Amino acid sequence: MEAPKPLFQILLLFLLVSSYPNAFIRRALAEGVTPEEARQLRDEVHGMFYHAFDAYMEHAFPLDELRPLSCGGEDTLGGYALTLIDSLDTLALLGDRERFAASVEWIGKNLRFDINKTVSLFETSIRVLGGLLSGHLIASDYATGMKISSYDNQLLNLAEDLARRLLPAFDTPTGIPFGSVNLLHGVDEHESKITSTAGGGTLTLEFGVLSRLTNDPIFEQVTKNAVRGLWARRSKLNLVGAHINVFTGEWTQKDAGIGTSIDSFYEYLLKAYLLFGDEEYLFIFQEAYRAAMQYLYNDPWYVEVNMDSAAIVWPLFNSLQAFWPGLQVLAGDVDPAIRTHSAFFSVWKRYGFTPEGFNLATLSVQYGQNSYPLRPELIESTYWLYKATRDPRYLDAGRDMVVSLQYGARCPCGYCHISDVELHTQEDHMESFFLAETVKYLWLLFDLAVGPDNLVENGPYKYIFSTEGHLLPVTPQISLVQEHCSYVGAFCKSAGYKQESHASDIATDLQEAHVSRSHGGRVHTGFPLYSTSFESTRTAGLIKGFCPGLSHGQKLGISYVASIDTTHQYESAHKREPTILQSHSAVVVPNPSSDNSPSDNDNNHDNLQESSEGRF
Repeated sequence: MEAPKPLFQILLLFLLVSSYPNAFIRRALAEGVTPEEARQLRDEVHGMFYHAFDAYMEHAFPLDELRPLSCGGEDTLGGYALTLIDSLDTLALLGDRERFAASVEWIGKNLRFDINKTVSLFETSIRVLGGLLSGHLIASDYATGMKISSYDNQLLNLAEDLARRLLPAFDTPTGIPFGSVNLLHGVDEHESKITSTAGGGTLTLEFGVLSRLTNDPIFEQVTKNAVRGLWARRSKLNLVGAHINVFTGEWTQKDAGIGTSIDSFYEYLLKAYLLFGDEEYLFIFQEAYRAAMQYLYNDPWYVEVNMDSAAIVWPLFNSLQAFWPGLQVLAGDVDPAIRTHSAFFSVWKRYGFTPEGFNLATLSVQYGQNSYPLRPELIESTYWLYKATRDPRYLDAGRDMVVSLQYGARCPCGYCHISDVELHTQEDHMESFFLAETVKYLWLLFDLAVGPDNLVENGPYKYIFSTEGHLLPVTPQISLVQEHCSYVGAFCKSAGYKQESHASDIATDLQEAHVSRSHGGRVHTGFPLYSTSFESTRTAGLIKGFCPGLSHGQKLGISYVASIDTTHQYESAHKREPTILQSHSAVVVPNPSSDNSPSDNDNNHDNLQESSEGRF
């Protein structure tokens, strides 16, 4: 008996999808966010920023942060208009010259740091110091299109004053700083001697930029010593713990991971190299990254392990891990980034937000970690992966994130913390990073899809984003200070620095990401700095029109260690034998290849179950 026609068609469609799944996935994704919808989403995100920013200025300014439910404000960090400082470069990015100029003028006239306040070294550095420096670099430079004619380095002077008040925190036997410092009196005698790895190791960008702008090396020196102090106390597995005693150097919490208390330590190792060209940071990053992929990576998830034994102590996804795929894009290791982002995003789709903790053993929200404080990390990685691959699935993800924020977190006067991702209950608080990062990365994502016209994508410089999302330009003053070649600052013809040709449209304006070719859904690293062509390339090459400087190999005659086996996944990476590459440039990470394209996660629970099965 002949099967009914509808049933036959369904069976035929099933066979076609089973045989050619990637073609159908790509077609479906291509029919997702249209160019017109991307433009509408970009404009909607623009409106989201001003809904929150205007509410802050009306109801909370000059207090630190907004209370979006009650339409009030609160001082949370130091009582110095934190949200305004954190928002400066977002205003510039959106092209809002009037409010950017007005904000810079107010800060220059009214902000002062000679106050009796004990503040977090980490938060003050990334939010306030970083915001002031980024604002200064934009307001003082004609090339940005946002120069303020009346500006006379007020933000830079404030940044230097603030940093000098933070310096007493670094006066420890290990060089690893205290976690808090009083802006008027220094470190209190009863201050805790325990600090986090991220707190001590995520200061290099802001302090390093300040040293190069003021010609005072002390700021860069103390933060580099802090990184050295942490790395010198790594385990034999090249893992670092979460908390350490800054006087004795003993680890007080030996849980190693890529999330809470450690995350941005990894981030600033790579970004300090990209911004400053200091190979010491690159060497540390290579070793630290290799260890993380060997001991923490349970494809596609990451776990926390004991730093000495690598025994799993927490099969947990925490929301701060979500920055990692974006960092992998910068390192040129895109394939595992795609898989991990897909897993992380499946948690978002399950709850509408990412909880602070998700237990991979029980596939449920970790007890006591059920909130979402408007974190940007997953959105940040979504932006970087779209920038690297142009895969429209990331626009679909961005659209889902906008919907969640608009329907779940929007409040009368801004956007609220979600205190329970399962119930979507709102809490009366909005962190300043919502305007500095969360909205910024969403806007950049959709603007990139439309055809970018902004400072980051079309400006005069390439930018490194700080961990707070602040824009730090790769300029000669910042990035060429330590170049030791005869033509520092000299312009040269294109033959002096040869840009590798790229098959996709991401290449020439994506030098930070070091990803160039996309063939049939496969992404390969291609930027010369991280390729296996081993051509001499230095950070100076990132600056338009400038000659590349000498590589570390040329200066010191040393070689680099990298893996040669690129046919296996990272779950077997520890079995590879290293080889010495006689090279003038460094390979940050191996480029593992796979014949399997990453699959879409339409069924969240099945995806979580399959990813976790047999691993914990």
